Amino acid sequence: MNTKKIVITGGPSTGKTSVINALEKKGHSCLHEVIRSFTSIEQEKNDLKDFKTNPIVSVEDPMAFNQKVLDARLMQYQTALNSNKALVFFDRGVHDVLAYMYCFDQEYSQDFIAHAEDTKYDAVFIMPPWTDIFISDSERFETYEEGLKVHNSLVHTYEKFGYEVILVPKESVKNRVAFLESYLKDTM
Repeated sequence: MNTKKIVITGGPSTGKTSVINALEKKGHSCLHEVIRSFTSIEQEKNDLKDFKTNPIVSVEDPMAFNQKVLDARLMQYQTALNSNKALVFFDRGVHDVLAYMYCFDQEYSQDFIAHAEDTKYDAVFIMPPWTDIFISDSERFETYEEGLKVHNSLVHTYEKFGYEVILVPKESVKNRVAFLESYLKDTM
């Protein structure tokens, strides 16, 4: 089966996880964000109560952290390639790693670029920054202004790799899910 691989991305606190959870409740195959567990491990390992900004600039070895996130997302991609489902949704994709590194002025090797070039998604949806739902908490460290910068880096990176980024409207979770399903039904 030719499984369609769909990325849902966006800056922090834009509603990605709520939409992924709603899609999953409707029976869709969804692969969840991997960075949260890695962030918790880093906080415990380094006895960090709070990150002041994104973990990739707060951890002891940012490159190793980014490599771990990339490897986990590549494993998720392999899972989707072996799926017998028509659609698989990703809460962030491989390209997000490069986008965050770009956003926080970190260099990445040709290996990172090669993985991004080799990883092909069928659609990329982005949740825009939205002040009405934005919160910072133990898993979201960026300020709203940093969230805007992350958003722009995500758009830049996905477009750099040839993707058309589809903006998801700022509406209820139910309406966002309906938008995604309708868009995919009409185009795939």
